[in-house]
Amino acid sequence: MALTRWWSRGERLAGKPSGALLAVEPQEWLGVATDVAAAGGQLLALWATRYPDCSPAALVRAAYLVDGGLLVAQLPVADPAHRYRGLQELYPAAARMQRAAADLTGILSDAADRRPWLRHAAWAPDQHPLSAPPPIPAAPAVDDYAFVRVEGEGVHEIAVGPVHAGIIEPGHFRFSVVGEKVLKLEERLGYVHKGIERRFTELPLLDGHRLAARVSGDSAVAYAWAYCQALEGMTGTAVPPRALWLRALCLELERVQNHLGDLGALGNDAGFAFGLAQFSRLKEELTRAIGATLGQRYLLDAVVPGGVAVDLQDQAARTLAVVLARTSSRVRELHAIYDDHAGVRDRFAGAGRVEPELAQRLGLIGLAGRASGQGSDLRVDSPWPPYHVITPKLCMRRDGDVAARVAVRFDEVEESCRLARALLSELPGGALAAPVPAAVAAPLGVGVIEGWRGPVLVALESREPGRIHRCHAHDPSWQNWPVIEHAVMGNIVPDFPLINKSFNLSYSGHDL
Repeated sequence: MALTRWWSRGERLAGKPSGALLAVEPQEWLGVATDVAAAGGQLLALWATRYPDCSPAALVRAAYLVDGGLLVAQLPVADPAHRYRGLQELYPAAARMQRAAADLTGILSDAADRRPWLRHAAWAPDQHPLSAPPPIPAAPAVDDYAFVRVEGEGVHEIAVGPVHAGIIEPGHFRFSVVGEKVLKLEERLGYVHKGIERRFTELPLLDGHRLAARVSGDSAVAYAWAYCQALEGMTGTAVPPRALWLRALCLELERVQNHLGDLGALGNDAGFAFGLAQFSRLKEELTRAIGATLGQRYLLDAVVPGGVAVDLQDQAARTLAVVLARTSSRVRELHAIYDDHAGVRDRFAGAGRVEPELAQRLGLIGLAGRASGQGSDLRVDSPWPPYHVITPKLCMRRDGDVAARVAVRFDEVEESCRLARALLSELPGGALAAPVPAAVAAPLGVGVIEGWRGPVLVALESREPGRIHRCHAHDPSWQNWPVIEHAVMGNIVPDFPLINKSFNLSYSGHDL
C-alpha cells in the first residue's frame, strides 16, 4: 500500500507502458527507496544529469523494478555542492553507482566512501566528463586509492591486475588471504574510460543506437533495443510486428551465443578441455549460421530506430531453425556429460556459493540471481511484444554455486533455442521499420530489455530537436560485481577464475 501513493503521483514514463516518472523532494527521496525495498523491489540504476544555466542545476534519478513495473524517482539538486542522500544502506550496489555519478558529473551523495570509481587520475578531480566544458586530460598519475586493509597473523595480500593475460579487459582484484583461503576480495574497475556517455551527447538522436550497441559488445542487441525502446517511446513510434519478432529472435540468438561460449570456458576452467572444444564448435556453427542468414556474425547493427535493419527470407529461416534444433540436441548431450563427470562436478559444486538470502540483500540480478533463487526475468515478469505471445519459461536454481549458474545456462540455452524456433515459425509479415519522427513528445525515455546477463537499461534525454542531452546506459554487472567479493570468501585462490567466469560480468559496461 505504501507504494500506491508513489505510483499514483508519477507521470507516464515514455518507453515503458508499465513505467512511471516520479518527481520527489529531498525529504521523499529516501522514503521512496525504503518503500520499494519493503515491497521486494530492486534498484536497477542510479545516475545524475547536469543542466547548465537551468534550474534545477542537476537531477539525480533512481530506477526501480517493483510490482512488475519501472518506477523512476527524480530528485532535483539546486546546488551540486549540496549532497543528496545515498541509497547504499538499502541497496549496496548503489555505492559504486553514486561514486561513478560523482566522477562523471561532480554531484556527490552523502555516503562516506567517495573514492573515485571511473576517474583513475585521467582528469583533474575538480573536472567532470559530463560537465561543460569537457575536462582537459590530466598528466599521467597514480591515484592514492585507499584499499581496505585486512590485518592479522598470517594474512597477506595478492594483487591481480589490472593488466591480465590475453585480451581480457583491465580490472584490479586485491585478495586478502591466509594460505590459499580468501578472507576478503576488493575490486577496482573502470580503468578504460572510453568516454561513452560524453560521446552520446555529441551524436544525433537517431544515431545513438550504434554507440549503445557497443557499450558492451556481447550484449549489443539488448543495448540497441533498450536505446530504441526509449527513443520510440519519446517519439510515439509504433514498431511493426515483424520487426519486433526479428528483434526478439536476435536477442535470443545473442543469449545462446554467450551461454555456449561460457559453458565451454567453464569446462576448461575445471580442467575439462573436451567441454571447451565441443562448445566452441557449437558456438562457431551457430555464429556462422547467424552470419549467413542475418548478415552479421555478431548482431551489432541489426536493431535500428523504428525496427530492424535485416530481414530473414523463408529458406534462411528454415536453415536457422535446423541449426537451432541441432544445437539444442547436442547441448542436452553435453549437459549429461558435464553432470556425469566426477571431476567437473567436484570443481563446480559448492564453489562461489551465494545463498538466496545474501543474493536478495545484495541485489543480485539476472542469470546469476536466478541461480541463487531470485526469480526475476523481465521476459516473464513484464513481457513486451512478442514475449507476451511466445511465453518464456523461467529458468532458476537455488544452490547459488558455480554448479547452479552452469545449470541455469544449460536450461536457458534450451529455452532460448525453443523461443527462437517459435519466433521463426510464427514470424509475421509486414514492414521491417516505421519512420521515427524528428520531434520528441517527451524529453525523457527509458528502455529496459532482459539481456543474457540480466536487465539492460538505457535512459535517453533530449532537450534540443534531434540531439542527445544525456544517455545513461546501465549494465546488470553494476549490481553483480560486488557480489563476487562475497562469493569468493572462504574459497581458495585458484578457484577464483572459475567463480569469476561463472558470473562472466562486463568490464566494458563499467567504462562509461
